Amino acid sequence: MTASLPSGRIWRFGDNVDTDAMAPGTHMKGGIDELSRHCLENLRPEFPGSVRRGDIVVGGSNFGMGSSREQAPQALRHLGVAAVIAPSFAGLFYRNAINLGLPVLVCPDTAALTDGALATFDLDRAIVLLADGTIVACEPVPGFLRDMLVAGGLVPHLKARQAPR
Repeated sequence: MTASLPSGRIWRFGDNVDTDAMAPGTHMKGGIDELSRHCLENLRPEFPGSVRRGDIVVGGSNFGMGSSREQAPQALRHLGVAAVIAPSFAGLFYRNAINLGLPVLVCPDTAALTDGALATFDLDRAIVLLADGTIVACEPVPGFLRDMLVAGGLVPHLKARQAPR
């Protein structure tokens, strides 16, 4: 594995994970620190306390369905999640994630991405490399969206583009 790329453990979730599970409404007033402590706890109680920087969330189809709350991808990013991989995403979640600098990749076949496996995420090649050498290919992120992700999200990307050269 390449040391400069985010490496971590895979956390698997099923189909139709909604934004309310990632950003529970009962904790919205507490700020991102409070909200993140409850991210996905109703699906996997150990997640918010055990997820580490570089870990990868693998979802089923329609990941991020539900409300348009941008705090859902923000909570995952705050917890250090390197990327979210799924066969399909709810449109608003996908765009909110990119705007906030959280890589989201469409990957039609995630069967090899097993819960707890160690993996490295490579945005440039749009792959997940498992510790056993297995490579799982995802759909490449369009260049203009990749640039936003590399910059850390929409606002840092726009600031960099407007900076005097």
